[in-house]
Amino acid sequence: MKIIRTAILLTWLTALSACVINPVTGQRELALVSAEDEVSIGTNQYAPSRQMQGGDYVLEPEVTRYVQDVGYRLAAVSDRDLPYEFAVLNSSVPNAWALPGGKIAINRGLLIELNSEAELAAVLGHEIVHAAARHGAQAMQRGILLQGAVLAAGAAAQGSYSNLAVGAAGIGAQLINQRNGREAELESDFYGMQYMSRAGYDPQAAVSLQQTFLRLSEGRSQGGWLAGLFASHPPSAERVARNMETAAMLPPTGQLGREAYQAAIQPLRAAQPAYEAYDAARTALREERTDEAERLAADAVRMLPAEAQFHALLGDIDYSRGRYQDTLAHYRDAVTRNDRFFYYNLRKGQAHQRLSQWSDAEAEFAASIALLPTADAYYGLGSLAERRGDRAAAMENYRLAAQSTSPAGQAAQDAVVRLDLPTNPGQYLAVRSGLDANGQLRIEVSNPTRLPVADVAFAVRYVDTANAIQTRRFSLSELGANEVRTLATGLGPFASTQSYEVSIEAARVVTEQSLR
Repeated sequence: MKIIRTAILLTWLTALSACVINPVTGQRELALVSAEDEVSIGTNQYAPSRQMQGGDYVLEPEVTRYVQDVGYRLAAVSDRDLPYEFAVLNSSVPNAWALPGGKIAINRGLLIELNSEAELAAVLGHEIVHAAARHGAQAMQRGILLQGAVLAAGAAAQGSYSNLAVGAAGIGAQLINQRNGREAELESDFYGMQYMSRAGYDPQAAVSLQQTFLRLSEGRSQGGWLAGLFASHPPSAERVARNMETAAMLPPTGQLGREAYQAAIQPLRAAQPAYEAYDAARTALREERTDEAERLAADAVRMLPAEAQFHALLGDIDYSRGRYQDTLAHYRDAVTRNDRFFYYNLRKGQAHQRLSQWSDAEAEFAASIALLPTADAYYGLGSLAERRGDRAAAMENYRLAAQSTSPAGQAAQDAVVRLDLPTNPGQYLAVRSGLDANGQLRIEVSNPTRLPVADVAFAVRYVDTANAIQTRRFSLSELGANEVRTLATGLGPFASTQSYEVSIEAARVVTEQSLR
């Protein structure tokens, strides 16, 4: 207990020494994540986070430049000097998010729903405050402190395309998918409206925007219409009331910019029917209404042939039908139009693999990973390495893929077990031992993997009454996936002073081939 108390004291002393003044609120707060780390995390996570959310919107660069102009106008009057960046993402989900260090993104789908430049300023100003007031860093600190609390308790007792991302990219997925707390949202509203006013925008737009969001969230008739935005930025009547109070405190003048905004996003509005057809086609494909998906995707391509996503969807449809040559043609069309989105290379790799074009598949998987490390791509590389007999490379790639809970990640976990369990059975199978009421040794063997195993051999080593070391071996012919078996060894009775140990010595994975 003395050691634990000392550790807790050191933690609090460290926390006290890590307090800083929040540049937005002026309040003193804990800063376990330094300003340098904030910027580094945001910089490193910005590109993979954008990939996970649909990639950059590249079709109309003027739309992005317009959003950036508004963003930099607000950033110039913020309370914290950060390397701010603003991106428009090619996603129909109405959402916006900020990473630590000032890396901000807004989806194409949210731009369509806004009505003025001032409403855009309300969204971007809100996100700027999340970054400037260290809300992302504070969320990371809560995770650090929670982890520390769990570890301390253990010592005292002795004992989102985001689900595809693996490795360091998972940090960005957690940050952009987190639900902001009540205080963080109110704080971002309050200071974001001040930034709007300083930059020359009418803060009343933040009130009307929040009223719209609240009405939509209460009705929920829109299904998934604002699910992403509501999950991370939950609207409330309190936020509307607070925004009205803040607007009353600020100068009543300011720019709304309705005409300028509508002119700037006119290309998005013109293209909206094509994206609606695309979104409907995606839904139809998920629901295995393949003919309908193909018809809708063809409509989207006809209306907007320059959009790479539409060609990739046609590729996905042909892939689902086993038409892999046609699939490749569509994915090539997608890459020709946008060579900076991971999904197109990933799907090309999978199609090449289906066609036994091994070197092409490997090159496409590697190109995909360069844009976003995913379980699917690493699993593909692992299977290619295993095919050519490179067990070390196969294991390395499978283990990287196994970090994900996606189907590819689970398949990779199984592949790791299949390749490594025969060599290291004790790392995958568990064994416990104990004495029954008569002092006889009983053994519990468990297989926590998803694969059945056979020919499980384990040994009991013990010191007999003559102080001689004895070894007895036992075996199980089969042990199913997630199965636990208890065996009576017949050894004993053991005295409480006698020592013994049980170890797994051998096992093999039961594959489909071995079942035939």
